[in-house]
Amino acid sequence: MLLALLSIRPFIANSIFTRLNEGGPLFMYTTLLILIVIILLLIRGFLKPAARDKTITLVSSISLFVLVWGFLGQMLGLIGAFDAIEAAGDISPSILAGGLKIAILSPLFGMIVFLIARIGIIVLNLLKK
Repeated sequence: MLLALLSIRPFIANSIFTRLNEGGPLFMYTTLLILIVIILLLIRGFLKPAARDKTITLVSSISLFVLVWGFLGQMLGLIGAFDAIEAAGDISPSILAGGLKIAILSPLFGMIVFLIARIGIIVLNLLKK
């Protein structure tokens, strides 16, 4: 059983980095960096009650930025994909579906980070007295 779990772990890590590269490294890795910053800010908000209001405001602004950043990545990716389709002429539906799947990765990751930040904000607000 343990051996089976250890063999899955590299697959999961490889899959995550593959998805990050597929979704556009500029937008996906920036979103990952922002996720790390949000987590650090939330930890600071939990540990330092005096800085909670400032942390809530900052995380709120950053979470909205990361959401829009993800959709910006999608729009730029779709524009590039449609330019390529226009230049190629006729393409198969499977190629189009694969391109649309890749275009969805950036806003999906942005939405996940947004939700993590918003859950953290809710918890910080509940801890305020």
